[in-house]
Amino acid sequence: MTSSSKSGMSCSGQEIEVRTMLAPELGRVMWRKSTYSGGGSGGGDCVEIAELSEDIAIRDSKDSNGNALRFGPESWAGFVTGLVNLPQP
Repeated sequence: MTSSSKSGMSCSGQEIEVRTMLAPELGRVMWRKSTYSGGGSGGGDCVEIAELSEDIAIRDSKDSNGNALRFGPESWAGFVTGLVNLPQP
């Protein structure tokens, strides 16, 4: 799969690379929704993830026909670590 654009961002002080994937590139991807957000088809606000051959894709569950973000393994690990380490309100 190819990606339409690439950008860098910082998460918990670590630079991570994120690629945007256009919706037509995602036709045969199997998506999973978190059980923490209601899971199943009636889930609320959440994201869905898909395991690609070497990367992870993430998209808004409310926009299943929209684009997605694609993370390489190191970038995904940095992104998840940044989420886990967010200060609690």
